[in-house]
Amino acid sequence: MIISRTPFRISFFGGGTDYPAWYNENEGAVLSTTIDKYCYISLRYLPPFFEHKHRIVYSKIENVQYVSEIQHPAARALLEFCDIDKGIEIHHDGDLPARSGLGSSSSFVVGLLHSLYALRGMMVSKHRLAKEAVHIERDVLKENVGFQDQVAVAYGGFNKIVFNKNDEFRVEPVTVKKEKLIQLENHLMLIFTGLSRVASDIAEEQIKNTPKKEKELKFIQQMVNEAIIVLNEDKDISEFGQMLHEVWKFKKTLSSKISNSAIDNIYDVALSSGALGGKLLGAGGGGFMLLFVPPDRKQNVKEKLKNLLEVQFCFENEGSQIIHYTTPDIK
Repeated sequence: MIISRTPFRISFFGGGTDYPAWYNENEGAVLSTTIDKYCYISLRYLPPFFEHKHRIVYSKIENVQYVSEIQHPAARALLEFCDIDKGIEIHHDGDLPARSGLGSSSSFVVGLLHSLYALRGMMVSKHRLAKEAVHIERDVLKENVGFQDQVAVAYGGFNKIVFNKNDEFRVEPVTVKKEKLIQLENHLMLIFTGLSRVASDIAEEQIKNTPKKEKELKFIQQMVNEAIIVLNEDKDISEFGQMLHEVWKFKKTLSSKISNSAIDNIYDVALSSGALGGKLLGAGGGGFMLLFVPPDRKQNVKEKLKNLLEVQFCFENEGSQIIHYTTPDIK
């Protein structure tokens, strides 16, 4: 039995510069962190005593004879990619809902890929997990995805991730004093808008608009280094929140699908209640909104957004992990 635990991520700045349409012509960069909310994958060889050969359990339950019959596209693609010929049982459990802007689909792909390698007795690098997860999502599943989610959840931690031509990347851990990191954490609120969306559909229009949005994307990328300066130097942490606000205004112009009237209303209520800034996480269109709120104003924001669910979280540093490993006994 293998159990993997792969975190979800929060992206602060640089989103949109992690698409090939941008970084193949310009260096891209994002500032992000992983959080203590996870995708869990439990995996084992299925004993040969059932009518079905493979069993996949998520929001649905699939019992099939052949990998090609699996309806879950990522599970099917990964089992084919890893050339699995024995019977497999997969269970997926997530702390937060899918299609919510926290990189959950990439957490699933990275976590299942990590588990499948472990089942074969292989320990692979975080770099390999990230690269192969991108290949599965972009080349096999034909999703309109960037590069940041797979890298963030494979590596874990608070990082600047830089993207270059030919899908090359490097991860630069951000060195921040513990007190400043705790201060940032204490100023953040994660609010579920109640709206779900398919990230690939939202991203498609943004990718098409990339050549026409050079000014906006350069500003969004510039804020990555500006934010790191705020965290590393003796600057008021409120500047981080104000920067989130400025970048959110720019990001909404990248595509007509990133925001909508319902999301704008939630954000406006948050600002009028004490938030200094924020953004919708992920591609946009729904999911979770990250707000930057001084601790003494959080209760007021909660009251004004009382119909929406707040999720408490902390930063995490481990990335995708195999948290349970029992030697397979099916020969």
